[in-house]
Amino acid sequence: MSKTFATLLCGTILAAGAAGAQTNLRMQTHQSPESVWGDLIGEFVENVETMSGGDLTIEMFYSSPVVATAETFTAAAQGILDCDMTNGSYQTGLNPAFQFVADPMGGYDTPLQFLAWIDYGGGEEAIQNLYEANGMHFIGAYTGGQESMNSTAPLEGLDDLEGWKFRSPPGMESEIFAELGATPIVMDFTEIFTALETGIIDGADASTLANNVGLGIYDVATHATYPGFHSMSADHLACSTAVWDELSDANKAILETAMDQISLKLMLSTLVANGEASVQLPEQGVTLHDWSDEDRAAFRAAAVKRWDAWAERTPETAELVESHKAFQQRIGLGVESSDESGSEANSDTEAQ
Repeated sequence: MSKTFATLLCGTILAAGAAGAQTNLRMQTHQSPESVWGDLIGEFVENVETMSGGDLTIEMFYSSPVVATAETFTAAAQGILDCDMTNGSYQTGLNPAFQFVADPMGGYDTPLQFLAWIDYGGGEEAIQNLYEANGMHFIGAYTGGQESMNSTAPLEGLDDLEGWKFRSPPGMESEIFAELGATPIVMDFTEIFTALETGIIDGADASTLANNVGLGIYDVATHATYPGFHSMSADHLACSTAVWDELSDANKAILETAMDQISLKLMLSTLVANGEASVQLPEQGVTLHDWSDEDRAAFRAAAVKRWDAWAERTPETAELVESHKAFQQRIGLGVESSDESGSEANSDTEAQ
């Protein structure tokens, strides 16, 4: 057992209720400290300490050094860590419902819509039911915005997905794109560039338009979807319920407020970075494809069909799916039941 791991097992030092007593929370994130997300996490840590006057401090473990990324949630619930700052999608093995906390594929057009579902659409209650059942308390989520698919061939719309081989994360996304005629290939993020260069894949779902620039992907792939529409993954902050219950009301409010702050900054920085990339990439020979409303609707219909299939797996998944669908109807996104929306969207697409 490593020294770091042994230290973590000693337990959390929580305030005993006396004024000025210090609480230190140990959190793990899969983000690296030099990444955009990691930089904001560092700001979150500083803000918490400043707002609490030093009474609440955070020991942040970057790039998952304590336990494997997918084990962070359980490690916090068991007291090895105090809090998890990774992504709910890693926990679909515990319950498929976690997919709909992290990324309801095709569900929302903007990060503001997704966050509005949490705060004003009943999302927080549904999420909390899921997390508390697993010994954790959900504090907040943050996401930059829609990801862009990149490709070595034109990707103008739904028809171009037929036979398109692309890197996909495992799970629901692979199912959606396979149904639309694509050939998803699950591979590690680090293998994308070589796979594109050697023709093993035609494209990839990797990240946002701007982040793909940093990865060097557009040295090989000269086509991309923008604005994106298919995936908008959100990381979370969740702490052990036992740890959360011991925090003062003031410290709870500080954590929630600090999360809201970096959530806003991530959206703003992503908007700027993607906007700059959308201006620069065409000058470098990259073609950006903005899918039609009809093709976007067809993708959403295929996604909702998979939502309904996943909803049958557990009651918690069904609760989250229905929560998303009700809120989307409420704000005019028009998500129907899977059979009806799928047939209507496909008929509309074929009629164009």
